[in-house]
Amino acid sequence: MKKVALITGGAKRIGKAIVRAFHNNSFNVIIHYHHSQTDAQNLADELNAICDNSAKIIKADLAIVNDKNTLADFKNQVMALFGRIDILVHNASSFYPSDINDEVDKWQNDWDDLFLTNAKAPLFLSHVFKDELVKNHGTIISLLDIHAKDKPFIGYPIYNMAKSAHHGMVLSLALELAPTVRVNGVSPGVNIFPECNKNHELNDSTKDELIKSVPLQSIGTPDDIAQAVLFLVNAPYITGQIIAVDGGRSLTLKGG
Repeated sequence: MKKVALITGGAKRIGKAIVRAFHNNSFNVIIHYHHSQTDAQNLADELNAICDNSAKIIKADLAIVNDKNTLADFKNQVMALFGRIDILVHNASSFYPSDINDEVDKWQNDWDDLFLTNAKAPLFLSHVFKDELVKNHGTIISLLDIHAKDKPFIGYPIYNMAKSAHHGMVLSLALELAPTVRVNGVSPGVNIFPECNKNHELNDSTKDELIKSVPLQSIGTPDDIAQAVLFLVNAPYITGQIIAVDGGRSLTLKGG
């Protein structure tokens, strides 16, 4: 029986590349999405044209983790698609700045959203699929950030804290779920940029400066991240590790 990978935020960008990488390596894939139904369906149709009934989609707001019944329903819906889960990839997340001078109401909203997508949802999704992953000697892979440990990105304090919490989750669950489930992470550096209408801080000038800060003098691609995820899935003696896929950026990183 084919192994099954569930990728959160799998309809676009890095998530889409990860979905394709798994599918190209004979996995059945479950493409989770929230708003991007058309993208998710188009990707599933593309993959099913290659191998029939190998890709399915599922819609969910990650806020499902705030209610145990809704979360249980989501698990049941996922399990009904292929009958098993072997790989859980935490890719979906929010990313935007938090101005230190913003009003407290905005900060509370930013906190709730950034911690939901970058910390709480990965933990609770890992918990709800734990028994299935243990049964199948599965793997959890988290998409993190090179700013998640020691060198925060200036202007993004809440995001930094949330990703740091996610980083801690990877290390904790690697111990908690050993020896049957391996838990690792991939930290992109200067990779595919957020959509312009979602992050006005990353203008062309800022992007140029970021690229110049990378020793390899280029931005990464979604496929670079996908291949690192696939490597960790196929590395049976690695757990509790975070691989930076950043062109050497973390060697010179000083935040900002």
